[in-house]
Amino acid sequence: MQRALKIFVMLMAGVALGLGATWVTAIRGTFSGAVSNGPWTTSLYTGSSEGGPYLRARVAVHGLLALSREETVYYTALRDSDGAMLNGNCTYRLEGRDPPTRWWSITAYGADDFLIPNEANRYSVSLDSVARNDDGSFVVVLSKTRAERNWIPVVAGRFDLTMRLYNPGPEVIADPAHVPLPTIKKYECQ
Repeated sequence: MQRALKIFVMLMAGVALGLGATWVTAIRGTFSGAVSNGPWTTSLYTGSSEGGPYLRARVAVHGLLALSREETVYYTALRDSDGAMLNGNCTYRLEGRDPPTRWWSITAYGADDFLIPNEANRYSVSLDSVARNDDGSFVVVLSKTRAERNWIPVVAGRFDLTMRLYNPGPEVIADPAHVPLPTIKKYECQ
């Protein structure tokens, strides 16, 4: 009887360790080949066979499908430009210019990795939809309350942003850590 109990305890410990390791690597782990650019992070291996099983599992959990780096570079922001976690109880301003790519978009996702439901049916801004200032720059407001232009609604709690650069320029592929990307500045919190 003691032997059966020991086997059962070891099996449960193995299952717990396996689930914990999966959570750490695939759910909340870091990207292999990770490159940071201000508050944005990308992986050199997303969408490639070089990514390995943990990166592919992470992409499957969070992104569903990833194209190769030559087709699309994906940047994710979990934090603002000062390093604080993004929180829907705060208002943020993304400030920047068009990155060197054929087309881009920035989308907000909730803690469940899905689009944030909202009455305005607004989930992102893109090259085609963002209103620009006279100098070509843009400002996008992330907040729970409606903004007049370039607004992406968020909800209380954690959220993140994904920027997709489709058909990126050669400078993005060669050096994704130094591409000029929008800053994410916190302005107020409730």
